[in-house]
Amino acid sequence: MNAINFGKFHGFGNDYIVFEAGDLREVFSIEDFARTVCRRHTGIGGDGIAVLKRMETEADYECRIINPDGSEAAFSGNGTRCAVSYLYYKNLWQEKSLKLKTKSGVKNYELLEQKNFTYRFLAELGKPKFNLPNAPAVESETATEFGLMIPSEEMAVRITFVDVGNPVAVIFLEDFAQIDWRGIGGKVETAPIFPDRTNVVFVKIVDESNIEIRIWERGAGETSSSGTCSIAAAVTSALTGKTNRKVSVHAEGGTTEAVWREDGEMLITGRADLVFCGEVFI
Repeated sequence: MNAINFGKFHGFGNDYIVFEAGDLREVFSIEDFARTVCRRHTGIGGDGIAVLKRMETEADYECRIINPDGSEAAFSGNGTRCAVSYLYYKNLWQEKSLKLKTKSGVKNYELLEQKNFTYRFLAELGKPKFNLPNAPAVESETATEFGLMIPSEEMAVRITFVDVGNPVAVIFLEDFAQIDWRGIGGKVETAPIFPDRTNVVFVKIVDESNIEIRIWERGAGETSSSGTCSIAAAVTSALTGKTNRKVSVHAEGGTTEAVWREDGEMLITGRADLVFCGEVFI
């Protein structure tokens, strides 16, 4: 049997198991491996795994995010923050800034604070896109909004769509108790209009500087926090005139500070905490 080192971190309760790519050379199927280690009762337990690989050009490191169901995500705000925290914890990176290559492009991270085993970062995530999957790419800052019928619930929901590195369907509510948001989230995730599925975030406007969210993540289900869902909620709230471009996004796990700058760049500030390190045997 081979022992593989890992570090488990969480961002506001959204937990990821971080591995180095070189340690996974003997893993035959990364999809099966992710499903096994993410199981809560028989594995390490997590909302996904992050796999890091050192790069010589384009970025400092590459990070792959694999969901608990074995599917690969283009990006994860909390997952990548956990991965970058691992690099600092293991003393594999010492500089204050780091460029991380993901499937949705290179993201920039700045370490703001390191205290004990807690790491706080400002992340620059690029610019949002508003075209539905498989639609012609058009430069636009006009939200894609449409109604989606949920036959099993005998109701329609109004969706505002944004791609922030991951596709996100945003649904505004006055009260989270007004619908079965978990059930609706699962139905929207797998709706035919989203051929590769989608994240779903339910948003309640508190005031022009604060919003609350509930999260249904593609491939993971309900999570206590999500960086991509947080920035998607912030962007669509500002775009539709409900809030300012700088908001505090309150999820059940904690608060993410989100900014959608005038030049279109998306920024989030959040933390990641070490849970534990160990070895898993294959």
